[in-house]
Amino acid sequence: MSLTRLQINRVRNLRQVELQDLQQVNVFYGRNGSGKTSVLEAIHLLGMARSFRGNSVKSLITHGESSCVAFGVADGPGRNGAGVPLGVQRKLSGEALIKVGGAPVRSIAQLVEHLPLQVINADTFDLLTGPPGSRRQYLDWGVFHVEHRFLEQWQRFQRCIKQRNKLLRHGKIRDKELAVWTRDLVSSGTAVGDYRKAYFELLLPRFKEIAARLAPSLEDLELRYQQGWDRHSGYEAALQASMTSDIEKGYTHVGPQRADIRVMIDGRLAAETLSRGQQKLVVCSLKLAQGQLMSERARGNCTYLVDDLPSELDQEHSRKVCELLASMEAQVFISCVDQQDIDSVWPEDRSQMAMFHVEHGVVKPAGPAST
Repeated sequence: MSLTRLQINRVRNLRQVELQDLQQVNVFYGRNGSGKTSVLEAIHLLGMARSFRGNSVKSLITHGESSCVAFGVADGPGRNGAGVPLGVQRKLSGEALIKVGGAPVRSIAQLVEHLPLQVINADTFDLLTGPPGSRRQYLDWGVFHVEHRFLEQWQRFQRCIKQRNKLLRHGKIRDKELAVWTRDLVSSGTAVGDYRKAYFELLLPRFKEIAARLAPSLEDLELRYQQGWDRHSGYEAALQASMTSDIEKGYTHVGPQRADIRVMIDGRLAAETLSRGQQKLVVCSLKLAQGQLMSERARGNCTYLVDDLPSELDQEHSRKVCELLASMEAQVFISCVDQQDIDSVWPEDRSQMAMFHVEHGVVKPAGPAST
């Protein structure tokens, strides 16, 4: 699905913004602090019920206000062919009010299916330089959109490991109770690991193809999946082998909670070897590969939120990223400082591109892009 209309109220310095007739490619340019990144943030709020700049609702809401709202219409099978209305309100209390098709929904999972998102921004570097949790989150986001049975097993695993760790910390362990939670942990953990592995095998060839286009000089780039326990043994055997250590330390040592994706080049971690620009090409490859797979397997095309694309990339590589985005025929929202930053590197066909100038929280159409 693609957004055809967007309304933003009280998101940071965007007090009231309404955008009609959004195009396939939408470029927001303006000085730093003008509010262009906040437009992308509002779209993320609409698709995920939260910001991509941390979990603080207080900082998301315009100072002095009690709530913020993002409303949009996604093209698709809505009433009378008018598209699907999506709305999210966040209050200072942390409460989230979510509506899909005009009806309230309780689960964020019901919202994200209608607007699958990929964010490419400064935080994307965490896929290389950040902790394993960032890469697990990236992996699980993709699995969620491709395998609809994953969420239930992932939630079940989270409950099981929480209860098992609670027992391990308790001191006097009841063997029967521990055995029950361990049995359920094996079942859900094995399912989570299998879904992740199957997804990774789908992701890998797409990543290699895209990375070869964006950074052909990095021909020795490798992507490795680590499931969180010895790949030569089943999860039950791995838990049994670590039981003594688990009891001594008071937590579960092995399992999907320890999974990771390692990006290697010439046998070394890419984060320790590559320049900042090369790292950005690699993380862009990871995001574009996942978005491509989501578009193939989910309800509709993935929507890309790209914040400050030219940062760390020269014009040639910015052009390559733009060419890939254009070839995917997905909806794209891009922020940059100067209009020419994107206008100069996007492919020639600008028939579905819209430019918006952002200044002091005011967003105005900037007229047709150059051809």
